Amino acid sequence: MAGMSPIFRRRKPAAPHDRLVTLIGKPDCHLCEDAQQVIEKVCADLGVPWERKDITQDKELHDKYWEQIPVVLVDGAQHTFWRVNEARLRKALTE
Repeated sequence: MAGMSPIFRRRKPAAPHDRLVTLIGKPDCHLCEDAQQVIEKVCADLGVPWERKDITQDKELHDKYWEQIPVVLVDGAQHTFWRVNEARLRKALTE
């Protein structure tokens, strides 16, 4: 397998505690609160850490994500925005 092209090799999935979910939102945002409930549930079930970032406190995040909040990142890559699907997030964290 050492000579096999990287596109044909499967990566071993990261352990749940090595993953990170980031919720980017703002205060008093009902969609952000809904997203947080889904994230809290899935991350608690799987043992995945998560964090929340506030676009009102970070100009770069504000400029990048203002029209999409809430935005969910998985390991730093955008997973979804506006609404979080529990099954889709769970699948992303377990594959």
